[in-house]
Amino acid sequence: MLENKRTPKGKGFYVRMKLMQKHIRPQQDKVSYFYTYYKWVLWLSLSLYFFTSYLISNNHHTYTHTKPTSQDTLFQSNNSVPRNILGKKHKFFMIHFIAGKLNNLKVFIYDLPPKYNTDWVVNERCRSHLFASEVAIHRTLLTSNVRTFDPYYADFFFVPVYVSCNFSTVNGFPAIGHARSLIASAVQLVSTEYPFWNRSRGSDHVFVASHDFGACFHTLEDVAITEGIPEILKNSIVLQTFGVVHKHPCQDVENVVIPPYISPESVGRTLEKAPVNGRRDIWVFFRGKMEVHPKNVSGRFYSKGVRTVIWRKFNGDRRFYLQRNRFAGYQLEIARSVFCLCPLGWAPWSPRLVESVALGCVPVVIADGIRLPFPSAVRWSEISVTVAEKDVGNLANILERVAATNLSSIQRNLWDPRTRRALLFHDEVQEGDATWQVLVSLSEKLARSYRRSMDT
Repeated sequence: MLENKRTPKGKGFYVRMKLMQKHIRPQQDKVSYFYTYYKWVLWLSLSLYFFTSYLISNNHHTYTHTKPTSQDTLFQSNNSVPRNILGKKHKFFMIHFIAGKLNNLKVFIYDLPPKYNTDWVVNERCRSHLFASEVAIHRTLLTSNVRTFDPYYADFFFVPVYVSCNFSTVNGFPAIGHARSLIASAVQLVSTEYPFWNRSRGSDHVFVASHDFGACFHTLEDVAITEGIPEILKNSIVLQTFGVVHKHPCQDVENVVIPPYISPESVGRTLEKAPVNGRRDIWVFFRGKMEVHPKNVSGRFYSKGVRTVIWRKFNGDRRFYLQRNRFAGYQLEIARSVFCLCPLGWAPWSPRLVESVALGCVPVVIADGIRLPFPSAVRWSEISVTVAEKDVGNLANILERVAATNLSSIQRNLWDPRTRRALLFHDEVQEGDATWQVLVSLSEKLARSYRRSMDT
């Protein structure tokens, strides 16, 4: 008798499961493959997105892939650290930090033929004398993150023309008789080779005029007033050392008052020998031109006679250390002094303003109506003493009164390192330094940016 063999319980299910698994596994493999592929595509897409965002924020260029121009190579130093060796994260952070602080300001620098700028720097004085802010600003902008190589992306256009480096062979002073023709030639060049001057009539173009009466380009005020600002510049922005609080033909242009140039390296060396909080054994100091018998030049007297009064009145006063001759180590004298006189010369401003602040000596400003640089960063009323020109004969009593009342408060404000930094130009822009203050001032004039007006 044959027995029916029973299929083991669950065997059919087992076989069916085996068969199903054979069909399911390829589908799972496909899903797994697709998931892995999707992750890689997503990762690659995000990477490209952030990379292109970085390039856009850095204005579609890197310093390592941009061909250097004559102006770039001029200021390279064997001792300088290349910008591209900075850590990528640090550089990325700094670019966005600076961009945020300056409202994403972008500046295009015209690469003019060397006769307009770099040829002049053969004379080393061009980089270091009191009018050298025109060189310092140009040099710093070349390595600044606000610089763009795409002019269509620029808010402002910097025109680097040096007009203060033509030193006279007679007296060694800068001769600026060529300034108007040199600037006119530069404007003619950029307006014919580029479309940007003509589209805005120069309103988004920036020049530097770092001499006595700024964009009037003359040493004597009466001549400067008569000649005025060249018509070709009247619609532009001028960075100039000259400024007064009242109406004046030589500031009848959109302008930013900047400090005269004082070498930060020289200041640093002096402060190493004589720190700002060190001993000050000179009560009142002045070294410079003081005419005993002032000459009448075109109906005007040098310093309006103020320096002559100082010499005649206080030369015999032991509290006053007054010297008429030049001395290479005069910065150490400033660092030893409590008060440093800053009287007007032919123009109201003076390099002594910067040197006094940088070396911790209370500047005594004797120049009626002067407009001082960067008032939002430098609290001039809290770090200096202002004396009217008519009151200069009473100078000793005025300073005695200050010494007896609020001198310590003035010195405390004056010795704040941020105050010194705001008046010094460095090789590379530092937050808070003089070039930074220039950029802040430009970022407040973005209404003049043709690019932004087109974006609104």
